[in-house]
Amino acid sequence: MTDYYRGSGDTDSTQQHPTQGFQGQGSQGSAYPPPPAYGPTVPGDGIAAVTATPHRRAKRPVALLAAVALAAAVVGGGTAALVGNYTGGGTDSIGTTVSGTTVSQSSAGTVAGVAQAVSPAIVEINATSTGGEATGSGVIITSDGEIVTNNHVIAGATSIKVQLSTGKTYTAQVVGTDADKDLALIKLEGASGLKTATLGNSDQVKVGDQVVAIGSPEGLTGTVTSGIISALNRDVTVAKEQDQGQGQGQQQPQRGGGNWPFEFGGQQFNGDTGSSKTTYKALQTDASLNPGNSGGALINMNGEIIGINSAMYAPSSSSAAGGSDAGSVGLGFAIPVNTVKSDLAALRSGGTD
Repeated sequence: MTDYYRGSGDTDSTQQHPTQGFQGQGSQGSAYPPPPAYGPTVPGDGIAAVTATPHRRAKRPVALLAAVALAAAVVGGGTAALVGNYTGGGTDSIGTTVSGTTVSQSSAGTVAGVAQAVSPAIVEINATSTGGEATGSGVIITSDGEIVTNNHVIAGATSIKVQLSTGKTYTAQVVGTDADKDLALIKLEGASGLKTATLGNSDQVKVGDQVVAIGSPEGLTGTVTSGIISALNRDVTVAKEQDQGQGQGQQQPQRGGGNWPFEFGGQQFNGDTGSSKTTYKALQTDASLNPGNSGGALINMNGEIIGINSAMYAPSSSSAAGGSDAGSVGLGFAIPVNTVKSDLAALRSGGTD
């Protein structure tokens, strides 16, 4: 810590001029009379070729009106919704679609618009184990309470409590985990009608794209930060279990989960990851992440989840002002959402250890 072209079809070989009553001979090769005063539609164009004649206006084809309506709506900020409507909606190369909240046209492309649309789908997770309590975040993906988070947030937990953005609290059970990808799926007990997030396509993410992060750093539910994508495909190594890596004087677990240790480029940060660890390709962001953001959402400006925040670098307490624990310095990492989508079926089946 993520074309649609339709070829023109065959055209009829016969055409009839509405005033002259002449019909061509198709494949017989007979000569045609002079062209009519207004031309036929060019195959595949969607735009009619028109020759003006006095006191007469050619009818606009429906395809042209549809194209103008589509262009106007895209400029107005409704890109995501319209693309879904005009293409049959929502599938991608991963083959798994989770659709939920959308950003309103009036606030599309703004941090405020993204925060308003997506915050109801982001939760705070409190996991209690024999070693204490840790706090993380999660993303609601179904209205009956399926939530994606990091494996290290709930690993070893004996009980899990989840708080929604409304303040309502649920008990949750683990559905499946994948320690190798640092992913977990939990489900709320007795939940229904919840607002859900839309999972985007991390393959379309570019360096420099604006992003928003939402989570519960240090137990501050619903905290919103913003930044850009700093790099792609970072090899990040994290511990598989919550009780690993208590280096740099951190007492784990604690509220906020401590500074979760990770490795990058052969170096260890925020403590020792221990012997049980895993490496994955991550999105790097300078959006501020702090302990407790793990499992929360990294979101594009269309309001789509493009990553699950999973690791961050924090300087040692000795280098922080006043000797207190330092926060984010703009080096955060997120698991690409396409990794999440490809793993959902396995997680729903119990996942892997």
